[in-house]
Order: sequence, then C-alpha cells, then structure tokens
Amino acid sequence: MKNLNNKVAAITGAGSGIGQALAINLAQQGCHLALSDINDAGLKSTLERLKDLDITVTTQALDVANQQDVFNWAQQVVKDHGRVNLVFNNAGVALSGTVDSVSVEDYKWLMDINFWGVIYGTKAFLPLLEESGEGHIINISSVFGLTSQPFMSAYNASKFAVRGFTESLRQDLAITQSNVSTTCVHPGGIKTNIAKASRMDESVEKITGTSQADSIEEFENMFITTPDKAAKTILKGVVKNKRRVLIGPDAKVLDILVRLFPTGYQWLFTKAVLWRSRAVQAAKSSSV
Repeated sequence: MKNLNNKVAAITGAGSGIGQALAINLAQQGCHLALSDINDAGLKSTLERLKDLDITVTTQALDVANQQDVFNWAQQVVKDHGRVNLVFNNAGVALSGTVDSVSVEDYKWLMDINFWGVIYGTKAFLPLLEESGEGHIINISSVFGLTSQPFMSAYNASKFAVRGFTESLRQDLAITQSNVSTTCVHPGGIKTNIAKASRMDESVEKITGTSQADSIEEFENMFITTPDKAAKTILKGVVKNKRRVLIGPDAKVLDILVRLFPTGYQWLFTKAVLWRSRAVQAAKSSSV
C-alpha cells in the first residue's frame, strides 16, 4: 500500500498512546478513520485532536475481548465508510507476577484482550479488506514477543502468540495470493499509559522489594520512544510492506541480543533481576 490518502483505517485502542498517534498521523495523510477504545473519554480526546482535519471519523466504545462486538463493529465500519483498507489491532494490557502467583483468571483476562482481540480483529476485518481491493493488517506485538522476561509470563505468552499468528497469517495470504498483507510490530519502551493501567501481582514486590508504584515509575523511566515516533515508524513499515517493524533503539538491541544469545539472554535477565533485588534489600537494611 504505497499511498494512505483516501484510505479507510480501523484502529483499536485509539484513545491514547500508539493508537491515538496512529490516528493523528493517518489523518494528516488524508486517511479516513474508524476508531475504537474501551475508554470512551479517551476516544473523545482523540476525536478532539482530529477536528480540524478534512477527513471522516467514526468512533465506537469497544471491548476487543468481546468477539461479537468486534465483528459487529467491523460491519458498522463498512456501513459508515463504504469500505475498509487497514486494521490496526493495537489494544492491549499488561500483567506481571510469578507463574505460581498469577491467577488463571488474570491469565485469561490478558489473553482475551492481547491475543484473542487480535484474532477477532483479524477474522472480522480480513474478508472486508479483501473486498476493498487492497488491504493491510497491522498487529501490535512487543519486544516481549522477541524475548521473554522474568515475571511477565502472561504478557510474553500473548505477544509471542501475536507474533506467531501474524507471521503465519502473512504466509497464508501470500500462498493464497490475497490482495491483503500484514505486518507484525514490536515496540520497545513507548511513552504510553500501559504501565499505569497494568496489573502487578504482589509476588513481584516480595521478590524484588520494590512496590508497585516504584516498579511502574522505574518501568516508565525506560520508555524512550514517543507514540508519535512509533506511529510514524509503523506507517513507514506499512507503506514498505515490511514483515516486521522494530520500534525504538531498545527493540533493536533486544533483537540483536536474542539473535546472538538465543537462550543465554535468559541468564542475563535473571542475573539482572537478582542483582537489583539484592541492591534494594541492601539499601533498605542500611537505612534502618
């Protein structure tokens, strides 16, 4: 897809972060938008930022974990816009904790959004994209879809699943000579609200000695790429029909790390967490 002007794009998680930045960047290129988010206030914020641009925008409060709602939204997008050319399966949540401590219910909560939301979005929109004559599916994975991290089994599982699904989908589309393509996106630390909205099991604090608030603050300090830059990188990848898009220098470093040390990187991450935990405990002891 060499030109985004006058195309129609559907975006989940469009109320903030990468989703909102994608909406703004697409609109600036003359792309019409169908936006969804579970947070209606976030959608209104995005809509306000688009009001001066000469495009058609529709919005829908949507929980991507609800299969029927996603399929209904896809049909509504075509009714409202006449067609759809791109779908960005962007909505996602985070969860941390040890495997023995995180509940099955929390695993299901995260997978329903991060993985099944992508499945629903892809299945609902794929035939509509094919009907448009030219389509592209963009699924947002993560650097956590390239490397596994301590305490992040649920998030890792979802993002590895998105990566595997998207890479297989691309091959299916090529074999069937579809007019639709797909790109898997792996953002590093992006300055979004995902950390604040994440769930953290108490097991992480017990091991690391760091509270949830402090953990969120430390995590956010590692966010080095703006949503706007991420959106621009994604759209460049779409125009070039890239199979994989890495966002941020941290994503590129981790990609190289896992290529050089496909299993050894796990040892490095484990040692880093243990060192950090001991340093925190030592600091607390010295302050008593």
